[in-house]
Amino acid sequence: MTEYLPRETFEIISQSVEQTQHIGQCLGRLLQGGELLLFEGQLGTGKTTFTQGLAKGLGITATISSPTFTILKEYAGRSRPMSSQVEGDGCPGPALYHFDLYRLEDPDEVLDLGFDDYFTGSGVCVIEWSENADISWLAERLAIHIQVLNETERALRFIATGSRYCELLLQLQKQIYASTGF
Repeated sequence: MTEYLPRETFEIISQSVEQTQHIGQCLGRLLQGGELLLFEGQLGTGKTTFTQGLAKGLGITATISSPTFTILKEYAGRSRPMSSQVEGDGCPGPALYHFDLYRLEDPDEVLDLGFDDYFTGSGVCVIEWSENADISWLAERLAIHIQVLNETERALRFIATGSRYCELLLQLQKQIYASTGF
């Protein structure tokens, strides 16, 4: 018998690159480690832009770029910004594991390379082009679909599956609407 997992959806329109990064930063402030974020969207929609904001919210100061040719880039956790709403300010945040599966030649390669160990680890896993992997993702996760509306606007659709991610999504909505610019 399949266990029922709660599911929540949230949609928002970003008017600019800066707003997309801001939404990512709001989410990053809420992450504690062990999260799985699955991104979908055409080339140039803003998946890496969102991840740049997410890393900033995690307190990571390294330059975030797409790992298209390496499949995975790892960023060590850094001290959280003092404005963080997460318990334990000043403590190192979780590592960020940024995957880009766009150029994946064999969908089973994700498993063959042992990447699945990351998905159940203590870091935050961001998977761009998650649909290119031929694996069953963890049942509990946050899917983020980004769609181009025009040159500057993007539609972001968040689909949370599982209690933990549904609560995370509710907290994200509060953070976004409490901040300026929305």
